[in-house]
Amino acid sequence: MPTGTSLLGLIKHLTGVELGYFGSTFGRPSPDEFEWDPDDPSLDSNFDMYATTEESRASIVDGYRRSWAHADTTIDALPLDAIGHVRHWPAEHNEVTLHHMIVRVIADSQRHAGHADIVRELIDGTAGLTPDSSNLPGSGYSWQDHWNRVEATAKAAAEAIS
Repeated sequence: MPTGTSLLGLIKHLTGVELGYFGSTFGRPSPDEFEWDPDDPSLDSNFDMYATTEESRASIVDGYRRSWAHADTTIDALPLDAIGHVRHWPAEHNEVTLHHMIVRVIADSQRHAGHADIVRELIDGTAGLTPDSSNLPGSGYSWQDHWNRVEATAKAAAEAIS
């Protein structure tokens, strides 16, 4: 089933991650922090994974930039061993250090950067660094032939299980 993953949704999600983990977690909430109550069943728990019709690309990107600035002020102000509490984690596991949150956000950001690159490739059909400068391995390698082999294998596997 498709998930609806989009580039703007990934950026919006990362905005919420940074604002929450470097904001309220350390008693430094941002006015931009997303309001979400995980115990409220009327709320869409994936609200941060997509852009609404009221949100522009510019507003989402600007929000992400503000989240960086807010994260930077928290990181600059606190020692790495500063203790915080992640409010939406179970009480017995919600105590964290700033160091832990920095590592966690780096890991989350790099994972979603990979997702974003795949989504971008599906949108523009370009693989590698740029259209004019591929950083993909294999001088003379036909990526189209590779894609054709992968696609044929996937179709054969799907037919075998149907």
